[in-house]
Amino acid sequence: MTTRDFLFLLGSSRTGGNTETLARLAAEQLPAGTGQRWLDLRDLPLPDFEDRRHADGHPAPTGNSAALLEATLAATDVVIASPLYWYSVSTSTKRYLDHWSGWLEAPGADFRRRMAGKTLWGVTALADDDPAVAEPLAGTLRNSARYLGMRWGGVLLGNGSRPGDVLTDTEAVTRAKVFFS
Repeated sequence: MTTRDFLFLLGSSRTGGNTETLARLAAEQLPAGTGQRWLDLRDLPLPDFEDRRHADGHPAPTGNSAALLEATLAATDVVIASPLYWYSVSTSTKRYLDHWSGWLEAPGADFRRRMAGKTLWGVTALADDDPAVAEPLAGTLRNSARYLGMRWGGVLLGNGSRPGDVLTDTEAVTRAKVFFS
């Protein structure tokens, strides 16, 4: 059996929010020995992405970009844990995904080939009773996975606004316990 290594990318603007709480609850259910690496995108800020494909090309990533590239490529499973902000992912999460475009062109990264076959997951908390409002977020992640030949694991939705509210969403808590199965 292949060992799985999960990379959890926290894209919230606050620590310990509902999305992180839900992601950690789901991660508690992973089998013993499953690797877990948790990175908060606030601790690894990226500059705005500049598309240089048709100019002088993308240089090899440095700094936080290189660290995130390395962590992303080392994982078998990438979990985007972003609250639903204006019906999509957070700014830091979107910036991270934008940098994937540069990594596709970065010398020696071989990003597309190395991402193929990994699994992309989403975890989000929303403050709306209608889960359909999260479809733009799910679509962003699902289509990103498809573009790179990744498997789409799905998105775990929970409802909550104030920190800890998601724990009262009994359906989300139940889904979290089997989400990564």
